[in-house]
Amino acid sequence: MAKHDDTSDLNYLMQHEMSRRDFMLDTLAAGGMAAAGMFAPGLVNAAPSVPDDEVVRIGYLPITDATALLVAHAKGFFEDEGLKAERPTLIRGWSPLVEAFAAGKVNLLHLLNPIPVWMRYNNNFPVKIMSWAHINGSGIVVGKHTGAETFADLGGMQIAVPYWYSMHNIILQMGLRHVGLKPVIKPQSAKLAKDEVNLQIMPPPDMPPALASRKIDAFIVAEPFNAAGEMLAGGKMLRFTGDIWKNHPCCVICMNENTVKAKPEWTQKVMNAIVRAEVYAQQNKAEVAHMLSKDGKRYLPMPSKVVTRAMTDYKLSDYKDPAAIQHPQWDTGRIDFSPYPYPSATKFIVESMNKTLVGGNATFLNKLDADFVTKDLVDYHFVKNAMAKYKGWESAPGVNPADPFEREEVIAL
Repeated sequence: MAKHDDTSDLNYLMQHEMSRRDFMLDTLAAGGMAAAGMFAPGLVNAAPSVPDDEVVRIGYLPITDATALLVAHAKGFFEDEGLKAERPTLIRGWSPLVEAFAAGKVNLLHLLNPIPVWMRYNNNFPVKIMSWAHINGSGIVVGKHTGAETFADLGGMQIAVPYWYSMHNIILQMGLRHVGLKPVIKPQSAKLAKDEVNLQIMPPPDMPPALASRKIDAFIVAEPFNAAGEMLAGGKMLRFTGDIWKNHPCCVICMNENTVKAKPEWTQKVMNAIVRAEVYAQQNKAEVAHMLSKDGKRYLPMPSKVVTRAMTDYKLSDYKDPAAIQHPQWDTGRIDFSPYPYPSATKFIVESMNKTLVGGNATFLNKLDADFVTKDLVDYHFVKNAMAKYKGWESAPGVNPADPFEREEVIAL
């Protein structure tokens, strides 16, 4: 048998990068057009409507954040609830995914947690967060050429983030500020001061190839692209985000509020399947990793070994150089699945976005009351009902079975 060449996997990844259109949409979305209400033309112009049928139409990016959606489809959990579900549609950019949602082409999707904040309060789109899609599941990968061991070593470097409105941007900038570094947004050719770190938006599939070619020095993103950075692009894990913000949310499961109101029975069945899928994923990570990979049911364009690492490899012994895990006592996983959308985390996100540098004008954030957003943006009813029907979520990290709907946020840089 011929020896496997990891470069072939990197070449595969490069061949499956996001399209030029998707990249341009995300670039425009990241800049001034976002704040001007021009983030995604389909979002602004769409007249949100409830589809006539009750078919589950899922949109997702090829990241492990979509696991609950993909497992619910792959394992037939929607059908078990009496629903018909089309095969999920892989979409290679956040802006096209938002457009598809706004146009009614998909009625169930995952979004980076701050994106619904922007959609609902900057663009008046009736998005609702229905549950968390997962917790943890991201990291900061640095090129070995940088020699970086800590946040303090990142001065003067180029770092890619998947989106301005992302937990990745929030956590990265928290870490940089903590060591006295200044996040900036400049042309990549601009000269940087020693205390500046230049941020740029880059689609997740592009990050490992860009790191391998030294177009960037580091990136922060969801799995499995961190694992790809380690295994295929010569990168090293600097820090897991779940080791900074304990059991943090990243992507959330979203629906159109009009659909939720018009079809409560359908909505409940969908959420039953999602919660059941999260329980299954938490209890069967290795099996799920293979199933999602291109060696399994091909939901993700990554080989099984990469997705498996992304979902299971969180051993302290593997991440001592640099010290990517500094709080092993937290007893978290590399990625975990816990459906309940804790209000304390939503409040923290809204407050943190006002301290986070983003492209374009984000003044709408200044007007938001974090307590109001936690009540208005998130629907807690259906996920609680689903959690009552399908048990097992109690064993996820950070859940207190005696008080499962409250928690305190823990951040330790």
